[in-house]
Amino acid sequence: MSRRARAIALLLGLTLLRVSAQDAAIADQAVFMGYNLKNYLKMDRRINGEQVVDAPKPEHEVAAVVQMILKGQPDILGLVEIGTEEDVRDLQTRLKAGGLDLPHTTLNRAFDEDRRTALLSRFPIKETDHQTALTYQIGETKMPFKRGILDATVTVNPDYHLRILGTHLKSKREIPEADQALMRRHEAHLVRKHAEAILAADPETNLLLFGDFNDTRNEMPIKAIQGKYGTDGYLWAIKLEDDLGYTWTYNWRYADQYSRFDYLFVSPQLLTEVIRDKSFIVADPSWDTASDHRPVVTTITAKNLKR
Repeated sequence: MSRRARAIALLLGLTLLRVSAQDAAIADQAVFMGYNLKNYLKMDRRINGEQVVDAPKPEHEVAAVVQMILKGQPDILGLVEIGTEEDVRDLQTRLKAGGLDLPHTTLNRAFDEDRRTALLSRFPIKETDHQTALTYQIGETKMPFKRGILDATVTVNPDYHLRILGTHLKSKREIPEADQALMRRHEAHLVRKHAEAILAADPETNLLLFGDFNDTRNEMPIKAIQGKYGTDGYLWAIKLEDDLGYTWTYNWRYADQYSRFDYLFVSPQLLTEVIRDKSFIVADPSWDTASDHRPVVTTITAKNLKR
């Protein structure tokens, strides 16, 4: 081998070592983002003053969604209000073109055939246990939990698994079938029941719950999901702020109202592994073009730390 060839081989070897070291460092942490995309699906829309049937999310909104996600650089992306597998692949392809490859996906198909929850991940998805057929009773009426509960376990590294739940509680929009606030309370109790069963089976589960809960932290659905403070099964809400210190995640433009509807709840075990100074709300001028929600992000140390 010539001197030049040896030099090239040495340089290539050093480069590969640096890449391997970077990959190992990344595998020691996982960045999770939860995001309500605001109808990333085909639906009837008003476009340029005209009603269009079965139209996809407009391109300028999609571009803004991609920009918001790329700004957060998640390893695992939990989505609310996405449609079909085709919509998931579309977003996946756009993110990859932007340098963010999330090859592993799962889509939760519950009663709502339009708006679903999904997960995209850089890491393999070990297994799923989506809750798609949950119901509850209001008076004489049996009601479906329309969006159900996404349930996926991600293998961040061989020694660390992250179990992720995702949900989307009933909106505040009034419907004739039942009281919307009461519906959210029932749905919240179903989420809590599922989380309790997981933690009862293994209290050391690294459990993360994301979603659009359509209520503020003082309301009963949020309290029901968290459980009783001080118990082993209590779910902690990660404190999240944007770079100006604001905590709102949702804007109802009609009322000029800003609220925190999007949360990241974690089990006691996972709380020890949350990196607080790398947990935040993504702020960007394009946020309201992308959605009426802002993404929430947390970074997790992928080690089973002692409580």
